[in-house]
Amino acid sequence: MNKYLYLLVFSCLAYSSMGQQQFLEIEIEKHADLNMNGIQSYAIGTHQGKWLIIGGRVDGLHRRQPFAAFDEEGNNKQVFVVNPKDNSVVSASIQLFPENLREQLQSTNMQFYQKGDLLFLVGGYGYSESIDEHTTYSKLIVLEVSKVIEAIENKKEVFPYIYYFEHPYFQVTGGRLESIYEDLYLVGGHKFLGKYNPLDPDHGPGFTQEYSNRIFRFGIFKEGDKFLMDSVSTIVDSLWLHRRDYNVTAQILPDGAEGLTAFSGVFQTQRDLPFLHSVTISEDGFYPNDSFYQHYNHYHCAHVGLVSNFYNQMHTLFFGGIAQYYDSAGILVQDNNVPFVKTIARVTREPNGKMFEYKLPVEMPDYLGTGSEFILHPNISVRHNKVVNLDSLAIDSAYTLGYILGGIKSTAPNIFWENEGDLSQASNTIYKVRIRIKEGKSKDILNTKANHPYKISLYPNYLTGDFDFEYSIPRASALKWAIYSIDGKKIFKSQIKTSKPGTNLIHSNIPELKKLGTFEFRLQHGKEQYSQVFKVE
Repeated sequence: MNKYLYLLVFSCLAYSSMGQQQFLEIEIEKHADLNMNGIQSYAIGTHQGKWLIIGGRVDGLHRRQPFAAFDEEGNNKQVFVVNPKDNSVVSASIQLFPENLREQLQSTNMQFYQKGDLLFLVGGYGYSESIDEHTTYSKLIVLEVSKVIEAIENKKEVFPYIYYFEHPYFQVTGGRLESIYEDLYLVGGHKFLGKYNPLDPDHGPGFTQEYSNRIFRFGIFKEGDKFLMDSVSTIVDSLWLHRRDYNVTAQILPDGAEGLTAFSGVFQTQRDLPFLHSVTISEDGFYPNDSFYQHYNHYHCAHVGLVSNFYNQMHTLFFGGIAQYYDSAGILVQDNNVPFVKTIARVTREPNGKMFEYKLPVEMPDYLGTGSEFILHPNISVRHNKVVNLDSLAIDSAYTLGYILGGIKSTAPNIFWENEGDLSQASNTIYKVRIRIKEGKSKDILNTKANHPYKISLYPNYLTGDFDFEYSIPRASALKWAIYSIDGKKIFKSQIKTSKPGTNLIHSNIPELKKLGTFEFRLQHGKEQYSQVFKVE
């Protein structure tokens, strides 16, 4: 079998000064299977091309039984140093680290960010032996990456190169830690105490869950042998910031300033489904992008931001993961079970600030990407906030953009309701990602529903046959809608004589939806028509 797997990814840049369209061509090549256990939902720091890997889990998707989900056996109790040049791996037991930090350093979904040689680790969730319970940790841990890597490679003590302090806002997991200029931004996440239970706190083992709904901005500086925190500020919003397990990416905004975008995440306050809208964060605050709906790559996955100052375009690439929607032979399908997907997509911010979503014409090699990280190549040119500088790349020259490491590899799209825990695993594979700017026409597929003014969301319930759908219109008007089977047979139709301006929620009961399967929703508004394929499982 051929060792290498090649994928071509296209991303339109715009038009050159000569009128020729340009796009990105990205090649993904299987680089190596590492001599270590698989790893997902981990933290990573880098130094001179080497990677320091801490925390995360060595198993696949968490099981839904409270006694088995996030068990201690799946904790990553090793700290790894990986050199992708020769694929060597050096490891050290977590026991070599300070006793009061060991539990947190083997937790999953820590928020992390590297600034210079310092790797900041915040929170994380896992089993705590000291309290004999699962918990969310509350420390900010600071590591000197180069010194810790050297100590592990030479089997020396790491104690002198680790610092920590606590703050109530650091007790969070599943959020993201990023930076705008000199300050750090801890965005979203939640505090989860107790064993995971897919039902609720009143069934079986109890737990408490509290979303942070917060952007916590703070600065870190060193004074003597201590790290101190300053310039603290907080923004709380229980609607737009109520999200976790998602992607927050560094951005260059249309005015050239640094910023962040929070893409998708879970869960909506009224439904156990991902958010579709994104939120842009700047030094001055945040604003929702409520005219844009992201349909692909909803959970955290490997991603990378790229900017062209010349064209004033900001691109974010997403690799696989989990999503509520996927493309099937050119048709966008909604699956509210939110399955694993192979989708590679990009979101592009244009000079006027509008955002557009494109599906790339290739897929990930497996149901892979959830809990993986994108690691930039040390030689690629980046801005201060680690966004790749596309203007530094010559036309038709190949560059190594970076690597994708680990993540959950699933054998099928929907495995959550299986109880054996053997349908997914943590990956130990590295994929190398190369980039080339080409001239010609992009093959990316625009997702027109991402910018559709009706903003339609469908909520079928196979248990009861109930069917709700939500839509938005600018002014009061009449609508017609219907449900069809996949073979084109009309099974339900209705008319809405008057819809109020803004968001509307319609409820109906359609017994045919209890039969399960794939259906099509059609809406007619004057001469305009909208259709959406959805699955009932």
